Amino acid sequence: MKKTTDQAIISPKEKLLRAAHTVRRYMVVIFLLFLVSIYGFLAWRVISLNQAEPDTADVSAQLKTASVPHIDTDVVNKIQQLQDNSVSVQSLFDEARQNPFQE
Repeated sequence: MKKTTDQAIISPKEKLLRAAHTVRRYMVVIFLLFLVSIYGFLAWRVISLNQAEPDTADVSAQLKTASVPHIDTDVVNKIQQLQDNSVSVQSLFDEARQNPFQE
C-alpha cells in the first residue's frame, strides 16, 4: 500500500524526467524506425505513381493540341541541291543518318 502512495507523490517533473530517460534509451531504435518509415513511404509513392495510367480523355486532348511540323518545300529543295553539290555535305548527312545524336 505504501507503494501506491509513493507513486501518487511523484511530481509531474519527475515523471517527465523518467519518460525522457526511457526515450533517450531507445533513441537509436526510434530514429531507425523513422528512417525506415520515410523510405518505405517514398518507395510506395514511387511505385504507385509509376503504375498510374493517363485518362483517355487527357491523351486525346493532348493529341489534338499537338501540331504536325511543316517544312517548306523550297527549303527542302535547297537542302537537296546543296547536298548534291558538295561532297562534305553528303558525308555530313550520311554521318547524321548513321548516328543522329553524335555532335
